[in-house]
Amino acid sequence: MSTLLALTAAVPLAAGWAAHAVVLRRGLTRARRDPLTGLWTRDAFTRKARRLLRDKRAVVVLADVDHFKQINDTHGHAAGDALLASVARRLAHATGADGVCGRLGGDEFAAVLLDKDGAAADLLTLLHGVLARPAEGQPSEVATTVSLGWVRAAEHPGTDLSGLLGRADEAMYEAKRAAHGPVRAPLGRRLWQGLTSRRGGRRNTAGVAA
Repeated sequence: MSTLLALTAAVPLAAGWAAHAVVLRRGLTRARRDPLTGLWTRDAFTRKARRLLRDKRAVVVLADVDHFKQINDTHGHAAGDALLASVARRLAHATGADGVCGRLGGDEFAAVLLDKDGAAADLLTLLHGVLARPAEGQPSEVATTVSLGWVRAAEHPGTDLSGLLGRADEAMYEAKRAAHGPVRAPLGRRLWQGLTSRRGGRRNTAGVAA
């Protein structure tokens, strides 16, 4: 009888701990999400992206909003926030459920998508046009382009996430400099060694922009 009583008393306690564990897990998930855009934070993105890079179809994308400070200064931070949230939604939609998106900081985003049909170039060209549209619910003047740089992981065997983001970063800044659509990182040596070294201070040990 004493054993039965002990088990009966333990049931509410176990249920309480189970509920507490659920709350903790939900809180941890929220902590890994950017509160403005809902995308994964830098650390969470890094962990998930590294797992995706085991797939030979992985494509790494870096995106940076052009003239973002001008949007904030001209139209206010609320308009800037709406623009960032819009970019995040559109990028996540293009990446798909099999990929992962993260906000690395400020107006810079990253994604790893799986190019199942070899159409990444066409997809990113379409995305570039979509990202240039005004944010939902905002006037047409609250719009800007988003520079995109990308790299196929399979074309750089042995290169880790840090290196792939570095190549995508160079390609993105080439797109920004030339003011045209997405730029694919070339094979072979990196193009902009000087630029990479100047931007090195913005990257943590995982190779993701701060």
